[in-house]
Amino acid sequence: MSRGFWRAVLIGTAMAGMAGAGCREADSDVLVSAASSLRVPLEELSRMYANRSGDRVVLNTGASSLLARQIVEGAPVDLFISADEAQMATVEHAGKIVPGTRVELLSNQLAVVAPSDGKAVVNDLNDLTAPTVRRVGMGNPAAVPVGVYSRQLLEARGLWERVQPKVVPAGTAEMALAAAEAGHVDAAFVYLTDARRSARVKTLLVIGRDEGPHIAYPAAIVPSGGNEPGARRFLQYLRGTEAKTVFTRYGFIVS
Repeated sequence: MSRGFWRAVLIGTAMAGMAGAGCREADSDVLVSAASSLRVPLEELSRMYANRSGDRVVLNTGASSLLARQIVEGAPVDLFISADEAQMATVEHAGKIVPGTRVELLSNQLAVVAPSDGKAVVNDLNDLTAPTVRRVGMGNPAAVPVGVYSRQLLEARGLWERVQPKVVPAGTAEMALAAAEAGHVDAAFVYLTDARRSARVKTLLVIGRDEGPHIAYPAAIVPSGGNEPGARRFLQYLRGTEAKTVFTRYGFIVS
C-alpha cells in the first residue's frame, strides 16, 4: 500500500481519537503510534510538549498488535510505543525501526477489576474459577498485550485451562476496561493504570511486579514517517523529568 494511503488512514484515525493534540498538517509534525493504555498520559504530554517546543504530535493509539502490523505494511510512523516486547520485536525484525533507538520507556502492573456494583469476590486468582464468576474480560490473549500478559500469568499459576472458557476477549486494553465498566463481564484483567483512572470499576486484586510477567513498554523511532529528528526530540522528552512526573501520576512505572 502506498505511503499516501497509509498517511490518510493514520491521520484520519488520529483525528477521530485525539483530544486537542492537533492534526498532522506538515511533514515536521511527529506521528506517534502508541498502545491504547498510553492514550491519556500521551495526550497530556503531547499538549505540554507542543507548548514547550512548537512541534505538533499526532497520536494514533490502538492495540499494539494492530499498530505493529500497520508499520510492517508501510504505515508512515515516526515513533512506535508498544505495550510489549513481542510487537516491537515484530517491527524490528521487519527492519522497520531505526537501529539503536529501541528503549524500554515504562512498565505497568496487572489488576483484576469488577463493575463498581458487581458481586464477584476475587481475593486471589483461584477465585476466577468459581461458578459465581461466569465471564472474565481481557485483551485478546492471542495478540493484545494485556491479554497475553494475563494468559501468561494464569498459565504460570496452572489456571489457564479452567479460566479460558470464561474469557471474553477485547480488542484493546481500553476495551477490556470498558467491558467491566459496562457490566458485560464479572471480572476483567486490566492494567493497574487503567483501573486507577476509572470510577466505574472496583479493583479486586493487584498483581505485584514480582508475581506476574514483566510488563514493558518499549519505544523506537520508525523511519517511514520521514521525521526522525522530530521523533528523536519527542522520545528524549518522554524520557525526561517532566514526562516521568506525568507518567508516575497516572500510575506507570518509569524506567
